Amino acid sequence: MTHDPMPETVLPIGDLVPPELREHWVRAGHCPDRDVHALFRERVAAHPHRDAVIDATGGVLDYAGLDREVDRIAAALAEAGIGPGDIVGIRMPNGRRMVVAELAVAAVGAVVLAYPAGRGSKDTRSLLGRSRAAAAIFGTVDDAEDARALPCLRRIFTFGAGESGPRSLDDAPPARWAARPQDAEAPVRILVTSGSEAEPKMIAYSHNAMCGGRANYVRALAEAVRPDRPMRALMLMSLASSYGSCATHVAVAALGATLVLAERYETAAALELVARHRPTHVFGVPTMLRRLADHPPVPAEDVSSVTTVVSSAAPLSEVTRRAAAERFGAPVISVYGSSDGINCHTARAPDAPGAGFPDPSVAEIRVVDEAERDVPAGTSGEILARGPMTPLSYVADPDLDARYRTSDGWVRSGDRGVIDEFGRLHVLGRLRQVVSRGGFHISPAEVEREIAAHPSVVDVACVGVPDDDLGERLCACLCHTPGTAEPTLPELTAFLEAERGLERRKLPELLVVLPELPLAPTGKVCRRTVSALANEHSLTSTPGGIR
Repeated sequence: MTHDPMPETVLPIGDLVPPELREHWVRAGHCPDRDVHALFRERVAAHPHRDAVIDATGGVLDYAGLDREVDRIAAALAEAGIGPGDIVGIRMPNGRRMVVAELAVAAVGAVVLAYPAGRGSKDTRSLLGRSRAAAAIFGTVDDAEDARALPCLRRIFTFGAGESGPRSLDDAPPARWAARPQDAEAPVRILVTSGSEAEPKMIAYSHNAMCGGRANYVRALAEAVRPDRPMRALMLMSLASSYGSCATHVAVAALGATLVLAERYETAAALELVARHRPTHVFGVPTMLRRLADHPPVPAEDVSSVTTVVSSAAPLSEVTRRAAAERFGAPVISVYGSSDGINCHTARAPDAPGAGFPDPSVAEIRVVDEAERDVPAGTSGEILARGPMTPLSYVADPDLDARYRTSDGWVRSGDRGVIDEFGRLHVLGRLRQVVSRGGFHISPAEVEREIAAHPSVVDVACVGVPDDDLGERLCACLCHTPGTAEPTLPELTAFLEAERGLERRKLPELLVVLPELPLAPTGKVCRRTVSALANEHSLTSTPGGIR
């Protein structure tokens, strides 16, 4: 299958995996060689009256109803000139409209660039600008207004924002979309992660990678306990996250599952969704699962529908795993992975130590030394992965391709690990520093750059400090210009949010003001010493209370 010719403004996205490997994975049955919309239409034909999406507002779409909504929005996008290869930003809360938007963008052959809803315009400017996005769909009027300054955007839409007019997709008339087949190896979804970079990374995935490799891993989770039952998945994470990307194009389009969605996470509300909508699977990050486990049961609480709990996006402690398993009376599967194309999970043996056994229908795993030579079992090294779920490449960043991909398509994880004598992977930690707050990865480099723009800040280093609830919290350590007022945490975060447009979820929660930052012999800031100072202060202070 081939694309229509793409406009010159479309950003080219190459594939770093040898084509013969992609062809091999199709022949082996690991990838369907069908595009997302074609697979979705097959699910509609197979079970039109099965619930497809249930959201917290009470909105329910069965597969036939979801198909009608996707057609309506796809026709509106096509009428606006959006088509194959165009990148379309989506910033919306979880809900049925988010699912419709993702499927409609895929239906016209465009590429979904979803990123989390929230305050702040920095991500909008960075992601949509660097990707040369042709259009964007927003869940709020404020976000749509902020995006008007971006010259690359040909069209701006709102959906569920409470407005009427030519840019509101809520006003799009009913229509039937006559989809054309898309190249299954073409991009369909761009995942976003801060990682350890100053700017969020963008990673492009093809139809085959989403509906093949990524679907194979979600299918293993779906069938781990009750393979005879279709999955009803309560997904507590943002659908715009890397973890949440397993929802629309994978669980719905490829697997025909039912999604139960909360607009935002709240513990009591999540447990109410379990009781009301009877999901078979609960997907969340470890912090969410711990809060669910610790929440007092309500009288006559019934969570018996849950057969599997799935944890990802951050390391799962044994304490949290046991607590969640006891609360739901179900095994807890831990997924080790990243938006860069790494995946391994414990579906075969949820209670066993380690990250599970690599699945070649998802991604082969190697552990290598500094020369990228395979090391013997039991020897630690960097984790590399390559397989049917491997992404195409990074978007608009050849330097990242050179740093994180090998010449033959393997993904360098940046993680240190070991494969034991049984073939089981164990993850030992990061080779580079990021802060993982409740499953959300914060780049210290990005936050440091924004703090450095404060007029009284001389130098700054951001580090993570341990936290029993969230895993880590971000602490900013800084020194300020002599004679200026010492910055306070409220003043600093207000500056970052209002003046710099930094998203609230990235704001530091702790602040240490020092006469000067400690330096290593190289003249660079000594992060080990900074971390020790931040940890010392955190022991006697609460978040928001450090000066």
